[in-house]
Amino acid sequence: MEEQDKKGAPREEIFSRVIRAGKRTYFFDVKATRSGEQYLTITESKRRFNNEQGKFYYEKHKLFLYQEDFDKFNNGFNDVINFIRTGQIPPEPETDSPSEETKKTNFDVDFEDLGKDESSPDDDD
Repeated sequence: MEEQDKKGAPREEIFSRVIRAGKRTYFFDVKATRSGEQYLTITESKRRFNNEQGKFYYEKHKLFLYQEDFDKFNNGFNDVINFIRTGQIPPEPETDSPSEETKKTNFDVDFEDLGKDESSPDDDD
């Protein structure tokens, strides 16, 4: 499965694996951002028939998975697969404490801290 960047140039696949599963085909494609960071696209493709046009077409759904999410995605994926196979509910994952980057970008603001707008109708009374 080949994608295009914003300029219309095709994004090169670094590695790809195709899984054919009955009426569905899954594409696992490793690609890179402009800065060289690798990510995974998972595409599900299903062959469908359009009755009005009398033609087959492919319906595609994509998921983009970035490296920082691999472990959490993998853990969740394994949990649900194991549940389907065994029927046993896995323990809830531990919640992460906010990362330093998240702490820098998230902050609390009270509306009182913003002050009143000078054009507010409350000031005229």
